[in-house]
Amino acid sequence: SFSRAGFKETAFLYAVSSAALTHSLARACSAGRMERCTCDDSPGLENRKAWQWGVCGDNLKYSTKFLKKFLGQKRIGKDLRAKVDIHNTNVGIKAVKSGLKTTCKCHGVSGSCAVRTCWKQLSPFHEIGRLLKLRYDDAVKVFSTSNDAVGHSELAGPHRHGHPGKQPALPRATDLVYVEDSPSFCRPSKYSLGTAGRTCTREGNCDSMCCGRGYNTQSRLVTFSCHCQVQWCCYVECQQCMQEEVVYSCKQ
Repeated sequence: SFSRAGFKETAFLYAVSSAALTHSLARACSAGRMERCTCDDSPGLENRKAWQWGVCGDNLKYSTKFLKKFLGQKRIGKDLRAKVDIHNTNVGIKAVKSGLKTTCKCHGVSGSCAVRTCWKQLSPFHEIGRLLKLRYDDAVKVFSTSNDAVGHSELAGPHRHGHPGKQPALPRATDLVYVEDSPSFCRPSKYSLGTAGRTCTREGNCDSMCCGRGYNTQSRLVTFSCHCQVQWCCYVECQQCMQEEVVYSCKQ
């Protein structure tokens, strides 16, 4: 039910899923785990030398093409939700593309750069996830409007500068968009189990996760394996140690 909704959380879900698929496929190509693709084939990069020196560019071109074909975007209807889902999927792909950079390696005597090999490399996925989280924080609520100039409907956001008389602003290609206001995730509903009883970190997220209700503090003794040694042959023998642990959990 959550994926069929039109919340900003749904927008993030579509974007981060498409980004993960795009990133994983591009890396799989360059790692030789895919039969139909290999190293990045961007013009100007010396791929044969890259192979010779044991490096291989991430094939974002293939992964993007494969993903769009896999999702069948051209066959999806033209209703508002379909447009929103396609838009957010493309935001995820663009986030991966924005982290693509050229990496070069020098080869030569005593570290000189007599020969230089360059290839395309994607940013680590946690950086892409951080970027999409910022997009989620600034997500834009949209509706469908007719564009007389091109003869079809398109997504439109809030009016420019907050003036109702002005033309609605089109969302940017990098904006996450949504159509429904999110429900409260603080209390149980069909979209959430609520946060009562959830563990949290006092210095980190207790205030936000507990939705202002406060949190309980509890001390408990936990048992863990310690002083482990490998015995011949062949098993690990450990002692059982105990330590006091403070747990924070959200109030009802």
